[in-house]
Amino acid sequence: MRVERRIVVPLVGLLAITLFGTAGYVVLEGWTWGDALYMSVITVSTVGFGEVQELSGPGRLFTIFLIIGGVGAALYLLSILAEGVLEGQFRRIFQRSAMQRAIGKLHGHVIVCGYGRFGRVVVDEIHRTGRPLVVIDEDASLEPELDQAGIPFVIGSAASDDVLESAHISTATALVVATSSEADGVFITLAAREMNPGIRVHARGESVAGVRRLQRAGADQVTSPFQMGGTRIAAAILRPSVVDFLELSTERHDQSIDLEEVRVADGSSLVGRAVADVEAEFKDVRVVAVKSDDGALDLVPGEGGVIRADEHLILVGRRSALDRFAQSASVDGS
Repeated sequence: MRVERRIVVPLVGLLAITLFGTAGYVVLEGWTWGDALYMSVITVSTVGFGEVQELSGPGRLFTIFLIIGGVGAALYLLSILAEGVLEGQFRRIFQRSAMQRAIGKLHGHVIVCGYGRFGRVVVDEIHRTGRPLVVIDEDASLEPELDQAGIPFVIGSAASDDVLESAHISTATALVVATSSEADGVFITLAAREMNPGIRVHARGESVAGVRRLQRAGADQVTSPFQMGGTRIAAAILRPSVVDFLELSTERHDQSIDLEEVRVADGSSLVGRAVADVEAEFKDVRVVAVKSDDGALDLVPGEGGVIRADEHLILVGRRSALDRFAQSASVDGS
């Protein structure tokens, strides 16, 4: 039983006993509600004050039972409070509340459902870039690891609407289904589509049938780790230099050459300029492709290419130059 519930139960019980005692004194002794409540409180709390009025025989018997019930509930509550203090559970409760408030303020974040081997890789890559994200997993033992990494999380099943709402799915831009169960993946995809129709869903599929069902459920991209791993190994054998190039932005974080995707904001100083002119200004950056809003991809735009607002530019170059380019692509250059 969670510590929050263990605290609430005796608190409710203590309140119920107090109200029961108040009603008992009103019925048995004919006192006013104010006097009855006062007598009930001092009886349950055992403060030792005198009786409000002389008690009758039934009233004294009622008081005995009220003391037994009230003291029992109070002692149980105190033991729970002491346990929470000793084990640091209150600190975790407050941290969790603060984290939930922080999650509620997120916008444009990524939700990763499942923190297994596959999910960890996804989380590490996204967290490395500074993109806001939230992890959902049923395993409560992962809390210390996620806390230490500074990654917001929700403990529970991602197949639950309440859990997805706790991760603030309504303002998320992407959801990653990294669970090992394909059935859960299909259900999570359907729930995400219902709760946020505009969210992009990236799912993990283990089998051909699973990939097909996830696509039918509405996943924008379905990845089979086994197929990708096998394809990558074959490509490394047949086209090693190409694989080295493609891995610039993934595994080789210490390299100065990198790949980047930049969205050109409406109002950026780059809007309307020729690609060749921009490349001349940023000498260590090359625009290898331009993706428009309709999904069309123009490879190597060349001298005639012109940069437009809301386009996504695929760049290759030195990390420092890519960062400067990204600043210029924003509206205020910040």
